[in-house]
Amino acid sequence: MKFQLALNLERNDDTISMEAVRDHTLEMVQMADRAGFSVVWSAEHHALEMTIAPNPFQILTWLAPHTERIRLGTAVAVAPYWDPISLAGEAAFTDLISNGRLEFGIGSGAYQREFDRMHPGLKQSDAWRYMHELLPAVKALWAGDYEHNGEFWSFPTSTSVPKPLQKPHPPIWVAARAPITYDYAVANECNIMAWPLTRDMSEAELYMQRLQDALEANPGKPRPTLAMMRHTQVYTNEQDRASAIASIQSVLGKFENLFRNLGDVENGFPKEIPLNELENRDEYSAQMLETNLMFGSPDQVIEKLKLYEAMGVDEFIYYGSMGLDHDQQKRSLALFCDEVLPAFEQPLAA
Repeated sequence: MKFQLALNLERNDDTISMEAVRDHTLEMVQMADRAGFSVVWSAEHHALEMTIAPNPFQILTWLAPHTERIRLGTAVAVAPYWDPISLAGEAAFTDLISNGRLEFGIGSGAYQREFDRMHPGLKQSDAWRYMHELLPAVKALWAGDYEHNGEFWSFPTSTSVPKPLQKPHPPIWVAARAPITYDYAVANECNIMAWPLTRDMSEAELYMQRLQDALEANPGKPRPTLAMMRHTQVYTNEQDRASAIASIQSVLGKFENLFRNLGDVENGFPKEIPLNELENRDEYSAQMLETNLMFGSPDQVIEKLKLYEAMGVDEFIYYGSMGLDHDQQKRSLALFCDEVLPAFEQPLAA
């Protein structure tokens, strides 16, 4: 199993400077690069301090000259916020200047709040239709001259300038939870990113079954790479354990606000919904979170990861953004690199 890093520039409040966030994020990515992580992912979100990512390609362009081996991915470019020509060109340019390190991730988007601002009138539940139209258009533009007359976009003959360095194009990933997206990914030979949120292993098993169902529905198509993401914190003392759990509970309270589109966002900072006000508060208990997320000592994390490996997960995404103190974030990643990764190194051939 290989390992990837998902990391956002993030602020919980305005007491931390953007310069500190910038420097910390780069340091974390460089740690992952040195340790041999395969990909670092940059999100796309708008007007939210907890995920500062107005353009994922700009973030990857920044990271490219500061890293050596790690590949640079979008997780994800939100299809309804782009037009095909702009997306094809931005992605191809990122691939060019990174010497062919782009991993192209595309998805439907997460929060209705963002749709209300970036694509007014569009329901989040309908956004998948934009992705299904956009991706073939982008691939055609990468290949050469192409004219498009679709439901959401139309343009005369055009092409991507520049073209991607990787041929025929960078690896393509889709964020998938629903069966229709697994089927689309397999049919179109895309890799898959899956996120079981805070749910237990049965959710991860469900995603693996959806992949298997999609493969059976598309005979002859190759099995895509499947990467599974979990919030991750490795710790060796009670203080760091307590901080990690309190931090993820706080972040999840803000996510609930955004998912419900409550409008309680002031100057980019979402108001946290107290856990005792949530009907699904049991999903956020300390015991449940520590069990379901990739939390624990190095040995506990290795044991959990072995379950994913046995399930058939190809790559694990270390999701490191959860509002924690910067020093603790670095301690966790260092423990993961030094004490967890060696358990998954491939033995040298005799």
